[in-house]
Amino acid sequence: MNRKDKLTEVMNACPIYGITGGTRDVVPLVKDMLSAGIRIIQYREKGKTPILRYQEAMILRRLTSDYHALLIIDDYVDLALAVHADGVHIGQDDLPPNTVRRIVGPNMLIGWSTHSISDLKAANRYTGVIDYIGVGPIFSTQTKPNANPVGISYVYWAKQFSKFPIVAIGGIKTTNADIVWQAHPDFICAVSEITESDNIQNTVYELMTGYSRVR
Repeated sequence: MNRKDKLTEVMNACPIYGITGGTRDVVPLVKDMLSAGIRIIQYREKGKTPILRYQEAMILRRLTSDYHALLIIDDYVDLALAVHADGVHIGQDDLPPNTVRRIVGPNMLIGWSTHSISDLKAANRYTGVIDYIGVGPIFSTQTKPNANPVGISYVYWAKQFSKFPIVAIGGIKTTNADIVWQAHPDFICAVSEITESDNIQNTVYELMTGYSRVR
């Protein structure tokens, strides 16, 4: 299966993009995400040691494989290669997409974060190199407290002009997910809303109600 088909498959299964973080242990958290139907998991644990990240990512590789889900590694290209992840997600301050593609080869997904129209225009020049883009932060978020919100208008703009599937991210909650879905992103990502949830199954269900109305 090629990269585009892999992404389309998980998008059709559940358009919620899961990211680790928060106060819960990673492995049970991801188990709950997968049990709730999420089929793309980004492992993002910047504050841990390399060996702990490797150990956790190896466990998540087995878990996501069992659920026929994709494992994306945030930032660490070497870790993505070491655990045979399905993809790596990079930011504006990380290695350039062309360089990452040369390192990971032709089969691994590459996601790239964008925060402005100029970022998105730059992303569009990487057709064949990257596979999807992050769009945000839409609202203010404690996950990235120093980042300026780009607003829902950027999601509408990105959906119209992006050459890639888009992941709306940043401050998305069950209380505002409906207006984000109205902009027709391909995925939404509600980081703390899921990672801090007492019932991830219910939270995913609530996040999906707006999706059901607009599709």
